[in-house]
Amino acid sequence: MDRLRKVGLVVVFLGAVALIPREQPRNAEASENSSFSFGSSSQNRQLRAELDATKGALELANAQLTRARTIMDYSTRYKVGADLAGSVYDVAVAEGIDPELGFRLVRVESEFNPHATSTAGAIGLTQLMPATARYFDSTATKQKLYNAQTNLHLGFRYLRSLIDENHGNVNLALLVYNRGPQAVETLQSLGMNPSNGYEHAVMKGYRGTGLSN
Repeated sequence: MDRLRKVGLVVVFLGAVALIPREQPRNAEASENSSFSFGSSSQNRQLRAELDATKGALELANAQLTRARTIMDYSTRYKVGADLAGSVYDVAVAEGIDPELGFRLVRVESEFNPHATSTAGAIGLTQLMPATARYFDSTATKQKLYNAQTNLHLGFRYLRSLIDENHGNVNLALLVYNRGPQAVETLQSLGMNPSNGYEHAVMKGYRGTGLSN
């Protein structure tokens, strides 16, 4: 009902604006004979405030609709539930990662299984090693890393830090994410290409910068 009232105010305001004469009366007599009065300045300010509030509410509703449509698209494309798709999307944006890259990484790392555990001990959706997770959150435990929200936040935060450290080189950042910084540095120092195909699996067909901001 609130939204309908605000939309009604918009209609009333536009109707009132349409009634405003194009030119003001040129003399006092014409002014006195004018029967139209737009209202006091305080009424105008109140109406303007309500119109601004309505505009803000409409912009928020539009943003929410766009988010919902985007999440449903990811849910359909990656064949995951809307709740999980919403978590990946929202956490990626919060951590400064392009959601498209976030979805790609989670698909390759765990196939969207929050309980995934590798033989090396990597855990959860983003397949984080506990030691790496504790670098970003000292309270992180193995059990906490099975929580989807916690795992996504720490995994995407780690990926964002690697992209920044490698000056926007997403391919190299992904290799460090997958192989570890020591392995990549050692291979590079020997003049060898550290690529193992992982970055291609994540990036195939991707044209973004990896970042959401």
